[in-house]
Amino acid sequence: MYYDLLAMGCLGFLVIHLFDIVSLKRLPVAKPFTWIVGSGLLGYALVMACLQSDKLPLPIWSTWLGGALLTISLLLLIYSLFINLPFHKTYIATGVSDKLIRTGLYALVRHPGVHWFILLMLSLILVSKSSLLLIATPIFILLDIVLVIIQDKFFFGRMFDGYDSYRQETPMLVPNRQSLNAFINSLKQARA
Repeated sequence: MYYDLLAMGCLGFLVIHLFDIVSLKRLPVAKPFTWIVGSGLLGYALVMACLQSDKLPLPIWSTWLGGALLTISLLLLIYSLFINLPFHKTYIATGVSDKLIRTGLYALVRHPGVHWFILLMLSLILVSKSSLLLIATPIFILLDIVLVIIQDKFFFGRMFDGYDSYRQETPMLVPNRQSLNAFINSLKQARA
């Protein structure tokens, strides 16, 4: 059962990877289908792993810390994937989005969702105390990083005009001084 959940989560990442391929191929119904199925497989695997009976002997305060981190990471993950990016063009409309987003969290790093996914996984361990999540977390984090590396090197340059210059200006995962300034400036412009 436990290995089935790990395999299901890994399959979810594979299907999510197909999302970029069907976007480039401009397959009409396949784009939202692959996103929903991939996310659904991963989400189901995570929920079931949280509910499994083998629990870690963590102190009660870790559950409270995990709950706070879960709230923050989930809100930031939702913001970076579904609000900072144009939802309909990114996940529903046929083809690829016609605009490269370089503002908000995407001014800080090219793949901000990775940070929030890592924090989400760690918070789920603290909240659920699941020993299976202790095994699944490094695997799923590694798969997420591999997915964004593949997207960055092979897909996004073909999907978005100006991605090569964005790649040179904005770090992939680790913010630097220049990207931090760009992030702060994009926040100031959003308020104005």
